[in-house]
Amino acid sequence: QVQLVESGGGLVQPGGSLRLSCAASGSIFLINVMGWYRQVPGKQRELVAVITRGGTTTYADVAKGRFTISRDSAKNTVYLQLNSLKPEDTAVYYCNAELRGGLMYWGQGTQVTVSS
Repeated sequence: QVQLVESGGGLVQPGGSLRLSCAASGSIFLINVMGWYRQVPGKQRELVAVITRGGTTTYADVAKGRFTISRDSAKNTVYLQLNSLKPEDTAVYYCNAELRGGLMYWGQGTQVTVSS
């Protein structure tokens, strides 16, 4: 079992920044990949960025050049720095952990709203 708790969402003006955090607990030694996804009503959840146990990062096109995924292994926490935010970035952002064998866990989600 893995528990994921997100924080850091909120309301921000276009062009602003936010940092999302995801704290993992439980069987964290089984985690191979952690990442961030987002979802808007009526659409499928989409990948934003992931980071592997080895530190390799992968970004969706919407995130490249604006968002940065990072981790603090000592705190078992993954971060998503959101810069140059646009109204179309408005979504619920979910933290995800993929374990050995492919089992996946999700956090409860944190709302990011970009609006003037």
